Amino acid sequence: MYDNTRRPGAATCAAARGTGYAGGVNASVVFNPFVPSYRRNPYLQLDRLRAADPVHRSDVLQSWILTRYEDVLRVTRDHQTFSSDARVATGQLAAALSEQRSNSPLGDTRSLLASDPPEHTFLRGIVNRAFTPRSVEQLRPRMEQIAESLLDEAPDDGEWDLVEGLAQPLPVIVIAELLGIPPEDRARFKTWSAHIALTTDIMQSEDTLETIRGAMDELVEYFEGFIADRRAHPREDLISALVLAENEGRRLTGPEVVAFATLLLVAGNETTTNLIGSGMRALLAHPEAMAALRAAPERIPAAIEEMLRYDGPVQGIVRIATARTTIGDRQIEAGEVVMGMTGAANRDPAQFPDPATFDIDRADTRHLAFGQGIHYCVGAPLARIEAAIAFRMLLDRWPTIEAAGDAEIGGTFLIRGPVRLPLAIRR
Repeated sequence: MYDNTRRPGAATCAAARGTGYAGGVNASVVFNPFVPSYRRNPYLQLDRLRAADPVHRSDVLQSWILTRYEDVLRVTRDHQTFSSDARVATGQLAAALSEQRSNSPLGDTRSLLASDPPEHTFLRGIVNRAFTPRSVEQLRPRMEQIAESLLDEAPDDGEWDLVEGLAQPLPVIVIAELLGIPPEDRARFKTWSAHIALTTDIMQSEDTLETIRGAMDELVEYFEGFIADRRAHPREDLISALVLAENEGRRLTGPEVVAFATLLLVAGNETTTNLIGSGMRALLAHPEAMAALRAAPERIPAAIEEMLRYDGPVQGIVRIATARTTIGDRQIEAGEVVMGMTGAANRDPAQFPDPATFDIDRADTRHLAFGQGIHYCVGAPLARIEAAIAFRMLLDRWPTIEAAGDAEIGGTFLIRGPVRLPLAIRR
């Protein structure tokens, strides 16, 4: 997930309106993520950028855009040179981010995504206990029950929207149950999640900003009351565990618990939904791969890794240089923003031969869809299991799954996936 405290904000929007989309060190290269074609297929522009100007200065985004695997990998691993804390940014962007933090109900509260060691080490030390592969694996039977109950509501034959019927509600219910949220509040959580995820977009209208602020205010108010109840009456849920957990003699503050719960809500919902939706799009376009998985379901986990590489739900990460450094032949100044486009890195031919081909037997699966280094996605084990359950049950239930119309692609500049995927299903 891309944290809202690092969103380019008003300064970037003003720059975009004033200068158009061109700009950068290599003026012959055009990078325009605002055109509709970019949302449909960002890889056309990203491939051209990687070939012509892999360390590209975008005046519109006030950022350096990285598209090579080796560069993005370096940025994700080197947290000392490339910070996740937006407070080290300089210039117009820093002013916009400072204003945004002052208007946030969480203020300067650090989250996993927006902090560096030692703060990040403390936060991760607490959260890791709840998201070990073993603890997540123990949730598998319940996730299977949820998925099966959702699929039971689908028709045996006919048209069915995968996103509405399974990809969206499955992670919402799983995360809600994990946190301890009552069933009657799940719909509100999905709405809040969708609105807060808009913070990953670059160009936002005042109406959109107001929607985001409203969702954050409502969510924080909800969680504050919920956390107070769990402090007084702990239960067997993640919120209670976070409230009571201690690391290095310190416990999470109320705002820190809210920040983590918000992160989990958005990251756990939006990314898993998009993984299932985009993965099915890939299978629809490659029926031989779908047939192979039907014949050998044990190959599904490997196929999911290729889905993550081929068209991952998170398309980029944002960092700020802490000191003057170089990437390739470009000099990056302290305080400048660097965007590592993981979606582009995962299609770098220098790392992945024939990268535009969807190959469930691909040998090299070292994609960057979940990041690397200290900020490696804490929810990766959960997303992988949910996706594996979804595809195994889908392929087992319907011998015929075909596209019933065009997918509607949603998301933002840094989050990508279908918001509607109509399928023709037959027993």
